[in-house]
Order: sequence, then structure tokens, then C-alpha cells
Amino acid sequence: MKVAEALILRADHKKRLEHLKQRLLRAVKVQEGDAPPENPALLLAEMERVAHELMLLIQRINRTNAVTSLDNGRTIADAIAERDTLRLRHTLINAAIEGAVVKQDRFTKSEVRFTTTVDVGELQQQADDLAQAYRELDTKIQAANWLVELIE
Repeated sequence: MKVAEALILRADHKKRLEHLKQRLLRAVKVQEGDAPPENPALLLAEMERVAHELMLLIQRINRTNAVTSLDNGRTIADAIAERDTLRLRHTLINAAIEGAVVKQDRFTKSEVRFTTTVDVGELQQQADDLAQAYRELDTKIQAANWLVELIE
């Protein structure tokens, strides 16, 4: 199985667990004298089985990412950490841009005026550069995911 297939399976397991949780919540409490729509014990057992499979799958994905190198020699795990940091930095810069935009909603001359303390254009260029770096790195990671076999 390729890493990309394992990632799809991981997402499916997470959705399955959420679905089982919803079913369990409907079955754990009923009006006195009524029967639950499903057996809660069976749902709990199924949740445990799926959660265990998910754990094993995540462990295999992590082991694979830790030992598989991209074309520049860094591991996929390191590339994922860098990609996540690029996304975080992009989000922070965009928040600064949003906060720096001055809206003058003054109705009288006595109201406080605000001015920006940063170069919004420069911040926007940084955000654009971060977004491009993120896209390029994410593309490399995704390509590797479709080429690399999952480690046992």
C-alpha cells in the first residue's frame, strides 16, 4: 500500500470513529422501558477495534515518513513539519495584515484616528512567498506519498 492510500484509509477510520460515536450517543440513554436502537457494548467494541487499527496505521505512516527522504535528502517527516510551520507563519502574517488595515469610521473630528505601524505591502509579499513555498513543498510531499510504499 502506498502512503497516500494509507492517508486516505486513516481519514476513513477517523470518519468511522465519529460515526460510531454518534451512534453510541443515541444508544447510551433511552427512556425507561424502551430498548436502545443498537447494542452499546457492540458499538464500544467496534470503536475499540477501529481505534486500534487507526493507531497501527498512524504508526506505520509515521515510521515511513521518518525514514523516507525527498529529493533534497530531508525526510518526509521533516518536510511535513516545515510545511506545517509555513502554514502557521502564513496564517500569522495574514492576521497581522488584517489587523493593520485601517478603517476610518470616524463621524466627528474628536474621534480617535488610527494609523498602521507596518508596511502592509511588504507583509503581503511575505504572505505570498510563504503561500508559494507551502504549495511547492506540499506538492513534493503529495508526490512522494503516491510513490512510497508503507513500511510494516
